Amino acid sequence: MQAGNEIIAEEAPEAVLNGTAVAENQETTEEGATAVAETAVATPTLEDQLAAAQAAATDYKDRWLRSQAEFANARKRMEKERIELYNMAAGDVIKKLLPVLDDFERALNNVPDNIRDNTWLEGIDLVQRKLFTILENFNVTPIEAIGQPFDPNWHEAITQEPANEYKSGDICRELQKGYKIGDRVLRPSLVAVAE
Repeated sequence: MQAGNEIIAEEAPEAVLNGTAVAENQETTEEGATAVAETAVATPTLEDQLAAAQAAATDYKDRWLRSQAEFANARKRMEKERIELYNMAAGDVIKKLLPVLDDFERALNNVPDNIRDNTWLEGIDLVQRKLFTILENFNVTPIEAIGQPFDPNWHEAITQEPANEYKSGDICRELQKGYKIGDRVLRPSLVAVAE
């Protein structure tokens, strides 16, 4: 038995060693399985990669469309500002021409009867009409006043007068013609309002 016991005793340490080796192999296998699982999680599948690429493409397209819209809006805003600046500059120049137009109108309304037939008067009338045509090309029009209700946006009241043919609050006399460019007032009409 001794010989048998020795074999068992001799085999026992190997078995113990083999058992330890098996346990070590199991730990190594578990670590390897964990590493494989981590690698599987770290390496996405082709479907996951495709979905991520499609999401990124959608995001890039959305950003591109937004930047295109912002660029278009900025271009429209700059064009609108350019037009407003042009209109303001034109309005400033036209304001300086309005007194000349007023002088022509006063001169032609107060021509003495003895020179009404002179041909040079027709030339002055032609110059006035040309000036008014130029102003019309800039969208400058006179503000309607006589017979209209008083509107402080378009008219400036200088006085109130009794007027039988106009109702109270209506403009009965225009002292100075007002002008507008588009919908913007260049110069309000100076008026007298009926009492």
